[in-house]
Amino acid sequence: MNTGNEKQKNKNRSYFMYDFVKATAAIPVALWLRPRILYESADAKKRIQGGALVIANHIGFADPIALMAAIWYRRHHFICMKEFEDKWNTKIFFSWFHCIPIDRENFGIDSFRQITEHLEDGKLVCMFPEGRINASDGGFAPFKAGMVLMALKSKSPIVPVYISPQKRWYNRATMVIGESVRVDCADGKLPSFDDISKASERLREKEARLKELCKQ
Repeated sequence: MNTGNEKQKNKNRSYFMYDFVKATAAIPVALWLRPRILYESADAKKRIQGGALVIANHIGFADPIALMAAIWYRRHHFICMKEFEDKWNTKIFFSWFHCIPIDRENFGIDSFRQITEHLEDGKLVCMFPEGRINASDGGFAPFKAGMVLMALKSKSPIVPVYISPQKRWYNRATMVIGESVRVDCADGKLPSFDDISKASERLREKEARLKELCKQ
């Protein structure tokens, strides 16, 4: 269980290495990705303020870099699989970038609390709700319902982003940022499993609409 000391420790962690790596990599990433950023609407183009949960389709290992390039003005806190965070060659890197490790086979209350605390503290948390890389352009895998509960608990909006697969490595990356979505429950009631599933499906459909915008 997270204690008050652990929570304070997380707040006090330095962002020096995060900011240093991000600043030094900005030009190479811009030249490599050359991202073309589209927006669903004028509202979607506004800068994301305060705590927010960014969700995106997952087409490859470079997706976190693409998200950081698209929403360059915020610090990102990515939800990552614990098995990657535990590896010796990625542990330090994940620590520098303040990733939030979770156990995909045993997602517990501690992980849920850590994520919602980040959101409540006004941080930007990013996740890939398909739960795995889905490189095909034929559709989206079912979205994990946990994102809805995190947004509800922290009263944070969900910002959907679509990342277009590149036909060749040198093709320009295209991304579409959608309008933020609120998933509040009517009359403040606790959501049922059906409510959560329907909200997850609505977000998945929203990603599909962003994909269509990407083709225009």
